[in-house]
Amino acid sequence: MEAASEGSVPATNGEGSGLLPAVPERLQLREAERREEAERRRRAREEQAVQEEQSDVFAAAFAREQAAIEALLGPEGEAEAVSEAGERVQALQRSLTDSVRFLAPYEVRRAQAALAGLQGALSERRLQLQPQKRFAFKKGLKKESAAKPPPERKQDPEKEVPPSVAAFLPGCGFSDAEDKLLEMGASELLQQDVILSGLSRCRVRLRGNPNTLLVRHCQDCTVLCGPVSTSARVDGCGGCTVALACQQLRTNRTTDTSFYLHVTSRAMLEECGGIRFAPYSWSYEGLEADFETSGLDRSRNHWSQVDDFDWLAKNEASPNWSIIPKKDRVTDWD
Repeated sequence: MEAASEGSVPATNGEGSGLLPAVPERLQLREAERREEAERRRRAREEQAVQEEQSDVFAAAFAREQAAIEALLGPEGEAEAVSEAGERVQALQRSLTDSVRFLAPYEVRRAQAALAGLQGALSERRLQLQPQKRFAFKKGLKKESAAKPPPERKQDPEKEVPPSVAAFLPGCGFSDAEDKLLEMGASELLQQDVILSGLSRCRVRLRGNPNTLLVRHCQDCTVLCGPVSTSARVDGCGGCTVALACQQLRTNRTTDTSFYLHVTSRAMLEECGGIRFAPYSWSYEGLEADFETSGLDRSRNHWSQVDDFDWLAKNEASPNWSIIPKKDRVTDWD
């Protein structure tokens, strides 16, 4: 019997440690892995096709609804049309929230920007439809006279309410006031569209749950607001501090302003500079109940995730906004 030559593979009947039976096992394993990978890729392609189809359907439906809302908010639209537009904007927001799972991030941001624009147009149209007599005063308060100052009144130091509240917009906010403490409570704010306009060096406390918030043309003001169910917009402001919770925040033409923010989507900036962000930290009695009424998710806060429409560089941080260092954040709002 000849000796086995060097390097040959010994043959066995399969009972020992021979190599021949192991070769088909490796081949079978590789074949199974190949089939599994092919199946995974097939499922991924199908899922991608479904997502693309869903995305196309959503985009078309969103565009149709956006056009319909814009038509309702046109110059010919009366109060009934504006009311319908408000309901349709909320429905469109819910549709976007339900569709986030299959939309690409840029599609979500584009839809959020469109919704913020609709909310701004809605707030503007509601303001235009207000009666010509824009200002009213709370019961028991007298209008200030420029020639004769009002008499001194004793105030409860805990309430910190000034002798008069100028330019109270019934049911919707404050306008054209300077150096005032302006306040609204839960019953006045519940699901209202709040507008703060033309304020200077004012401190505003909104303890409650508005539907929307518009802050425009305000300078050197502190605005403290409870949970806003949908969107907040800050436009044309400077030197302000704003604490609020909302679903969307869009900031336009604003400078040197600090936000203490709870927001469930990414904040958006346009034509802004010197904007700073920190987590929402204002607290008041009834805050938890207002969060529940608002429907905002307390566990979801994207306060530091910001889209700057004027800064397109992906690998460099925008110079238009920054994070407030912990040591510099406001902790006592009283």
